[in-house]
Amino acid sequence: MKRLLSSRAGSFRADFTASLVVFLVAVPLCVGVAVASGVPAELGLVTGVVGGLLTGLLPGSSLQVSGPAAGLTVLVFEAVKEYGLGALGALVLAAGVLQLAMGALKLGRWFRAISVAVVQGMLAGIGLVLIAGQLYALTDAKAPGSGLANIGGVPALAAATVGSGTALSALAVGAGTVAVLVLWPRWRRGARVLPAPLVAVALATTAVWALDLPVARVRVSGLLDAIQPPGMSDLGRLTDVGVLGTVLAFALIASAESLFSAAAVDRLHDGPKTDYDKELM
Repeated sequence: MKRLLSSRAGSFRADFTASLVVFLVAVPLCVGVAVASGVPAELGLVTGVVGGLLTGLLPGSSLQVSGPAAGLTVLVFEAVKEYGLGALGALVLAAGVLQLAMGALKLGRWFRAISVAVVQGMLAGIGLVLIAGQLYALTDAKAPGSGLANIGGVPALAAATVGSGTALSALAVGAGTVAVLVLWPRWRRGARVLPAPLVAVALATTAVWALDLPVARVRVSGLLDAIQPPGMSDLGRLTDVGVLGTVLAFALIASAESLFSAAAVDRLHDGPKTDYDKELM
């Protein structure tokens, strides 16, 4: 009995510590993905809270952590630009219903038939557009808009940055953050205690505050005020062909990312394997 209690206490301590680390990393990540997606930072935090609570109660994988997916950033940005922020809730709701239906129909394992090269190519293309867009945020500049326009405007952005003290300050903070993300894991003792994203965000935030640098800051006014449930007009747009295509893209890409990650994790351990249908739901 004592051994059982000791084992449970040890597991609780390990789970609690892991949860704390995930929380500290997920909070700035939720904000970053939300801002990159063209929505208020508050919505990223609300989504992280709701998603964490629900997925924590319905785990399909014993070791995978659910969180914001950067791979959907470009799709969300384009959807908000095309249909408006009010319609985003309806799009995500419909994509979630589609995922529930696919899980109930036992379609989870069918995703394993998709070539990894296809998904990697898709994510590489999304990543290229995402990087091009974030170069503007890195220098506190406004992006032109579309992916091709952002990529084409990089030379002009570089020229404008050289002549602006504010842009150079923002670039220095961003470059320093990237450097910490890359170099911190090489210090194994420190990396065991604190994850690189947490250290990078803490150091960059402290530097901006201590030096009073003239860079743009993320502003959060209130979580409850930011919640905007979709109205009937937003739900009515789900009959449009273009909207349905976006819903399908949301559901398939999110599902593929999640299930491929679960399959990769399963190859790294000998414990309980992923229930693909449950993980999909």
